Amino acid sequence: MQRIFAIAWLTWKAALRFKLFLVIAVLLILAVVGLPLVIEDDGTAQGFTQIILTYTLSAITALLGLSTLWLSCGTLARDIEECQIQVVATKPIARWQIWLGKWLGIVSLNAVLLALSGGCVYGLLQWRATKLPAAEQTILRQQILVARGSARPPDNTAEIEAETDRILQGRLKQNPEMAGLTDAERKEVRKMIREGVKADSQLVPPNYQRTWQIDLGFAKNYLHGKPLQLRVKFNSAQKNAAGTFVALWEIGDPNSPDARRLAPMSLAPDTFHEFEIPPDLFDANGLLTITFVNPNDTALLFPLDDGMEVLYPEGGFALNFARGLAIIFCWMALLAALGLAAASLLSFPVAAFFALAMMLVVFSSGTLAESVDSGTVAGGNAETGVAGHSMADVVLIPAFKGVLAVVSLAKNFSPIDALSSGRSIPWSELGLAFTQIVLLLGGFFAAAGIIFFSRRELATAQGTQ
Repeated sequence: MQRIFAIAWLTWKAALRFKLFLVIAVLLILAVVGLPLVIEDDGTAQGFTQIILTYTLSAITALLGLSTLWLSCGTLARDIEECQIQVVATKPIARWQIWLGKWLGIVSLNAVLLALSGGCVYGLLQWRATKLPAAEQTILRQQILVARGSARPPDNTAEIEAETDRILQGRLKQNPEMAGLTDAERKEVRKMIREGVKADSQLVPPNYQRTWQIDLGFAKNYLHGKPLQLRVKFNSAQKNAAGTFVALWEIGDPNSPDARRLAPMSLAPDTFHEFEIPPDLFDANGLLTITFVNPNDTALLFPLDDGMEVLYPEGGFALNFARGLAIIFCWMALLAALGLAAASLLSFPVAAFFALAMMLVVFSSGTLAESVDSGTVAGGNAETGVAGHSMADVVLIPAFKGVLAVVSLAKNFSPIDALSSGRSIPWSELGLAFTQIVLLLGGFFAAAGIIFFSRRELATAQGTQ
């Protein structure tokens, strides 16, 4: 370990010598202090705080990510190209120790920068909170500067799939001509049927009601006497002049005398709404019953993914904020391993290009996911509505699925979104993030980088310009 620490210290000295540490530190502090001065918010303390957390943490992640890739690609590739690594390699130190020492130096540098910038964000939030009126401070402490757990309705994907198959089989029996459909055409028919079944499970027609039962799980044991928040989102089939719709809510078992009806609300579609619901309305098993009545003249649709959610207090903001920063730190550790792995095999310009290309693939995962969902990369036929299928689809769609499976190991964690909405980041999520991002993905790039670096010829003549 002494040899690894020695290489890490040399990496630190190089970053300090080239003023990289100071430049990145200044840029991070300017992002934290300067962004709140130019950001436009909705005029509420809650909205302003959410935007501060979202924009400042996103800027910190972007700056640290780019500097990590640049330093990790440059520190090893430049040493090889400028023949400096030969001096180190002749010492009684293994190449894997050199590689790990550089990775440790970059990771520790990121840890200090992340702690510095994260401390500035936390201090800014706490300072701004003390300047607000008491009512606004209460809102912040209950909805943003807190760690809230969440509970959602049970997943009914299996029921939707079973109903889709039942309807498809019925149509095939009633329409013998459908037996001649190709596999691609049958897949498209099933997809349309599934979308219809899914829409029916989300829809609340006019003058109808819908009931959700949400299991609070173990949290029911410490939520007695504490108010909860209901977070809802719906879409409307039609627009109206007012732009809002009347919502009638009843919380608790309708057959219980303790059930509470909330005052009528006027809510806008296509946006999230949070409002407080009275405490102690769940039963002994932790089931909270929520009933929505639609008195409007148009149907309203509550999405299965994020249409209904119950939020409850689970912990303090400080520790939750630290866990969020720890997940961002895991991302930086992965980028450091990626950059060093590229530099172990390639020259500095090519390694930097490769690392940036990998990041571009991550940012393009949404486009890849759309292609996988549609089953084609060429789009559909505008006249028939059937997706086009070609040899490119046969090759690329499975490849896209593999890329998305790998990318999801790191991208499925959203600490910035969780912190900006006051969500809890449990220790289990942090542990899973460390396992998947650092140990699994980072370990893969580390193993590849060490193998490349160990087999690379360092004594070859270098070209001069």
